[in-house]
Amino acid sequence: MQRIKNFCALAALILLFSLPGYSLTLEKIRYGDFSSWVTRNIKESAVIGGKQKTLYAVGPTQTINGNVAYTPKGGSPWASSNVYAKVSGVVKGSNTVEPAVVNGNKMAKLVTKMEHVKVLGLLNMDVMVTGTLFLGKIREPISSTKSPYSKMEMGIPYTKRPKALVFDYKIDMPNVNTRVKASGLGAKKTLQGRDQAEVYVLLQKRWEDEKGNIHALRVGTGRERYNKSIPLTKGHELPIHYGDITSKPFYKSWMGLLNGNKAYHAYNSKGKLVPVIEEGWASADETPTHVLVMASTTCGEAFVGTEGITFYIDNIAFGH
Repeated sequence: MQRIKNFCALAALILLFSLPGYSLTLEKIRYGDFSSWVTRNIKESAVIGGKQKTLYAVGPTQTINGNVAYTPKGGSPWASSNVYAKVSGVVKGSNTVEPAVVNGNKMAKLVTKMEHVKVLGLLNMDVMVTGTLFLGKIREPISSTKSPYSKMEMGIPYTKRPKALVFDYKIDMPNVNTRVKASGLGAKKTLQGRDQAEVYVLLQKRWEDEKGNIHALRVGTGRERYNKSIPLTKGHELPIHYGDITSKPFYKSWMGLLNGNKAYHAYNSKGKLVPVIEEGWASADETPTHVLVMASTTCGEAFVGTEGITFYIDNIAFGH
């Protein structure tokens, strides 16, 4: 009988430490529990209606009133697709990431939606905007819709080698197999194909050449896409794979290197925001210099998405 009790106790212990949230030691990312937010109150220009727009940023609880460019508060490493734009003197605010309460817990809520803009009460424009949350910064005010990646600094310094990105999440996905392209210029277009939400964690080893160009090797890769609704899931682990993964059975083309028009940007030593060109795959035992983490309601090009996709995420941490 005692041996049976001991076996049961051991089995219970093994089960406990195999459950999500217990199998890895968690390294929390600052403000990654999304329990506090900065509230920004922006006044849009009269020519587009002069509405008051509320934008949110992940950081210490405070309120900022007025049309001012945002810089991260309280050491927050997070940025999002929420932006204050000033194009040809016209002020517009866009908010697709905000706090939401799910089962009594505050989470980050990302959504894809259509922004309707009416100019002088006559000209109607529709712009598809998606919810994106990432480690980095946005350079405000946004002055054009051209080359959206060139306004974003993606990634932060990081030299550890975690096994996974761990997070809680929930996805509400409309059951449609079409997407809409709407950039505010020209007519809206309906595109075939199901949209997908995604999360990724990428580890890079970066260096800068004498001309100020930034290069990188891909050290670690974790990337998932979701094409259906998913109930609230806690302690989900996204594995990070090190080295060249192109020959692995799980490899997909969208896990590949980021270069050309897919390259993200970072500030060089001269203070200029430049592309980070991934030149190749690092060896599997390489130490990174930077980490990129992003969650988004879409995985396609700018101004393309499926209205209504909603992605809740919380408690983002590195698992070791």
